[in-house]
Amino acid sequence: MSADISSLEGLPEYDVTWPWRTGRLRPGLTCVFRVRNEARNLPWVLPPILDAVQHVVFVDNGSDDGTPELAAKIAAERGAADRFTGLTYPHPVSRAGAEHLATPAHSVHSLTHFYNWSFSHVRTAYSMKWDGDMVLSPEGAQILRDLSWQLETSRAIVAIPRHPLTVVDESTGWIDLSLRFLEPWVYPMGPEFTFVKAFDWELREYPSDIERIVLPQGLVVEVKWHDADEFAHWRKDGVDFTNTRLYRKLREFEVDDAIRTGTPLNGLVKVTAPPGVHIIDHVTHTWLPEQPRPLVKHSLPESLTLRRTKP
Repeated sequence: MSADISSLEGLPEYDVTWPWRTGRLRPGLTCVFRVRNEARNLPWVLPPILDAVQHVVFVDNGSDDGTPELAAKIAAERGAADRFTGLTYPHPVSRAGAEHLATPAHSVHSLTHFYNWSFSHVRTAYSMKWDGDMVLSPEGAQILRDLSWQLETSRAIVAIPRHPLTVVDESTGWIDLSLRFLEPWVYPMGPEFTFVKAFDWELREYPSDIERIVLPQGLVVEVKWHDADEFAHWRKDGVDFTNTRLYRKLREFEVDDAIRTGTPLNGLVKVTAPPGVHIIDHVTHTWLPEQPRPLVKHSLPESLTLRRTKP
C-alpha cells in the first residue's frame, strides 16, 4: 500500500499511512502523547490517562531523562501494557514560529509531519492529543471514560479547559484561574481531521459545521515547575510583547514573573497542601473539586504591569 504522505527525506518508516484505509477503526478513544524529557511529570500525568482511555500511543522525541522507559514501566505497573504503544521519533523537530514556517510540511523535521505520523498509529474511532505536563483529575478521568463510548454515535470535537499550576515546592503551588485554554483535544479519526501547516505551528482541520463539546472547568492542570525557569532568557534578552500574537505565552510570563517577584496578580491563587500530600495531588484530588463552579478568578488588590522592552 502506498503512503498517504511520503516524507521529504525518503524515509519509508516515517511516511504517513492513515489507519482508516486498512479497515474499520475500533470503538474507543486513544490518547496520543508527543513528548521530550517529561520524566518528572509522568508519575502524575500518565496514570489517570491510562484509567480514562482505551489506548495510549506514546511518541518520544529524543528524551535523555528516561522518559520512554518510565512511561512503559508505569503502564506495566498499572496492568495496561497491552493498551500502551511506545514509539520513537528520532528527528529534530522545528520549533514553533519562524523555524516551523521555513520547514516543508512533509519533512520529518516539520511539526505537521510529526503530528500526522504520530496520529497515524491510532486504531480507534476517536483520538485525543495530550501533553506531557497535563494532569487529569479523577473526575476528569471518569468523564472521559463515559465520553469515549458516548461519542461513538457523534462526530463531535471536545474542548477541555485546563489551568496552569506552578509548583513551588512539594506543598506549595500557584494556580492561574484567569485564563482557561479551550483548545479542542478530542477529535474523530478520518480524512477531515488531519494536521496541516499553519503560520506558527501545526493545525488540526475539522469541518466548520461539526458539533463542539466543552467539558467542565477544573478537570485538568498544566504543571509548571518553579525551579525550571523556562522564561530566564525572556528576562535576560528582553521580549517585545507589543509584537507577539501569543497571548497565552505572554500570560504565562506574567504569572511566572509575579510569583518570582511576589507581585499580586489578578486570577493567580496560592494553594497549600496538607502535610504529606503533594501539591499536584492536593490540587487535582481535593482543592479543585471543592471549588464552586464557575471557578472564581479571585480578584487581588492590584495587577502586575508588564515590563515591555524596546524592539
